[in-house]
Amino acid sequence: MEGDAPIKVYMTRKLIGVSPDDSVKRACEIMVEFDIGSLVVVEEDKVVGFFTKSDIIRRVVIPGLPNTTPVREIMSKELITVDANTPLRGVLDLMAKKGVKHMLIEENGEIVGIFSLSDLLTASRRRLETAIAAE
Repeated sequence: MEGDAPIKVYMTRKLIGVSPDDSVKRACEIMVEFDIGSLVVVEEDKVVGFFTKSDIIRRVVIPGLPNTTPVREIMSKELITVDANTPLRGVLDLMAKKGVKHMLIEENGEIVGIFSLSDLLTASRRRLETAIAAE
């Protein structure tokens, strides 16, 4: 992997989200349907929060909240973002420092994508498959 390549090379542009008023159950159904570990929370076409599997465990299961709890009550409101041109190495360092597995990617002040470690694994697999095919 090119540590100096901009994160936009690795990010996923398709953002899947929920409304802050959706229930935790609905958010989990969407995560299962798309086989993803996080969702953006969108209100009036603006990302206002972030919701992850970890939030479900820490803020719903352990405290014993019902699955009807609105996402707004448990979502992360402080968004950790990086610019789309930030080098991969810098993003990985920030993720390690913040202890997060997903990073929201910004371009011109708007969230345009998401990066997770699985995106890096997918890119590595493609690269390996290309190298094997070239042999």
